[in-house]
Amino acid sequence: MHGGGLELALRGDAILGEGLQWRAGRWWWTDIEGARLHAWTPGEAAQSWAMPDRLGCFVPTRSGRWLLGLAKRLALATLGEELEQLQALAPVDAAEPRTRVNDGRTDRRGYFVFGTMNEHAAERRPIGSFYQYSLRHGLRRLPLPAAAIANSICFSPDGATMYFSDTMTRTIQQCDYDAESAQVANLRLFASVDDGWPDGAVVDCEGGVWSAHWGAGRVRHYDAAGRIVADFLADAAHTSCPALGGADGNMLMVTTARSELSREALVRQPLSGSLFGTSLPQALALPDALFDDDEAHA
Repeated sequence: MHGGGLELALRGDAILGEGLQWRAGRWWWTDIEGARLHAWTPGEAAQSWAMPDRLGCFVPTRSGRWLLGLAKRLALATLGEELEQLQALAPVDAAEPRTRVNDGRTDRRGYFVFGTMNEHAAERRPIGSFYQYSLRHGLRRLPLPAAAIANSICFSPDGATMYFSDTMTRTIQQCDYDAESAQVANLRLFASVDDGWPDGAVVDCEGGVWSAHWGAGRVRHYDAAGRIVADFLADAAHTSCPALGGADGNMLMVTTARSELSREALVRQPLSGSLFGTSLPQALALPDALFDDDEAHA
């Protein structure tokens, strides 16, 4: 098994860094609990925007706007010097105060797929759901098992397989996925996590899955059959969301978090909340589709 260390790329203090992605020459991520969206071009100063609520996930759109998965709603917005032209799209779990929007990304069609989580840590019952949102079909619940913490959402290069997890089960699942009907089939185990808990995940151009393991300070690379290819370790226990990108498509980056670490743990791991990364031997980045916000398609 190959792998190696993840070096400090950008020092930060994110309470809960998530949603990392490479777009338009920049790394983008959210600090969910800090309610801020960040962007960074290597070699330059990072930029950030205050959000109107905690931002669980976000994706760029075809029009240049951004689709925001805020705690209890979806919205479209423009990023200028500040967040501008916020347009409400749909409430999420409006009748369930215990949940908030968590992980999400676009499928290969350009529809937004995301999940919710139970914020009550004392109980962590599986009351979260997985959803798909599009202008054409609106908000549709995917017929997947309820989750305590919906995570690891990503799609095979051909879009026909969806990967997902309920973090608390310490497994990554996969299923057949049809974007237009929002239907799934053939649910099956992809991988069991023996150290840490599966958090964010991303698929590469060869169909491999890269998973951040919260609590283990690790990004694990699986091949399309679920076999372990490599482990990459960061000097921060709570690795949260990996991404592949960079100018040449050969960079692995991961967000980390300070959340759920004791004062003593933070002293031992002062770089928690930063970005870590390394260059890979080959270009593996596979960009997600832009969200389809063309009104003509609706």
